[in-house]
Amino acid sequence: MATIKEIKELLATVTELESPVFFKLEKDSRSGVQKEISKRKKAIQVELDEDLRLEAMLSYEKELYKQGLTLIAGVDEVGRGPLAGPVVAAAVILPKNCKIKGLNDSKKIPKKKHLEIFQAVQNQALSIGIGIMDNSVIDQVNIYEATKLAMKEAISQISPQPEHLLIDAMKLELPISQTSIIKGDANSLSIAAASIVAKVTRDELMRDYDQQFPGYDFTANAGYGTAKHLEGLTKLGVTPIHRTSFEPVKSLVSGEKER
Repeated sequence: MATIKEIKELLATVTELESPVFFKLEKDSRSGVQKEISKRKKAIQVELDEDLRLEAMLSYEKELYKQGLTLIAGVDEVGRGPLAGPVVAAAVILPKNCKIKGLNDSKKIPKKKHLEIFQAVQNQALSIGIGIMDNSVIDQVNIYEATKLAMKEAISQISPQPEHLLIDAMKLELPISQTSIIKGDANSLSIAAASIVAKVTRDELMRDYDQQFPGYDFTANAGYGTAKHLEGLTKLGVTPIHRTSFEPVKSLVSGEKER
C-alpha cells in the first residue's frame, strides 16, 4: 500500500478534477489520503478559476486578434493623485494569448506579490516602455495633460511600434488605433501588465525620494496625502518634488511667499 507521502506526490501530478486517479484513491479509507485528495481538488479548482479570470481579461485582446492584430499595447499610469513625485505611465505588449498568473489591476494585487508579478511581466513581455513626467511638468500643464505626455513617452519607447493601443480611460492624440476602456486595468490583461510596471517603477522612485527627503514617509505613502506626509509638510515644509499646484501644498507655498 502506498504511503501518504507517495500519494501526495502522485496527486501533485494530477491537473484535472475528473482524473481517474481521484476515483481510485477515493476508495482508500485512510483519513490522511482523503485529506490530501480534498486539498488537491481545491488547488486544481483555484487554478481553473484563475485561468477563467485571465481568459475573461483577454476579451478585448481576442477581439483584436480576430482582426489580425497581434502587437497590442496596454497603457496605464499611476500617480495622478499624490501631492509629491511624478506621474508614471507604462506601455506593455504581451505575446498573443499570454496569461500571467495573478496579474490584475495593481491595486488588487497584494503588495508582497508586486515584484514577483512585475518580474513575470518583464520576462514575458515582447516590449515595455516607461514614461515619467515630474512634478514641475504636472504643475505647468496640469495632471491630466501630464498623464497623456507620460503615456505618449511610454508608447514611443516600445519597439516594434504597436498596431493598437488599449488604454485605461484615456484617448491619446496619436496616429495609432486605440480603445479607451473604463477600469481597463481590471478588464484587460495588457493594461493590467502596464499597471503593475508603472506601479513598481513609481514605488521604487518614491523609495529613493524617501532617502533624499526623509520625514515625509514616501516609502509607505508613495507621495499620497497621508497623516504622516501632511505632518512632514507642516514640520519640514515643501520639497523640490512636491506638486505646488495641488492643495495643501499650494497654500503652504503661497504662505511661505507672504512671509
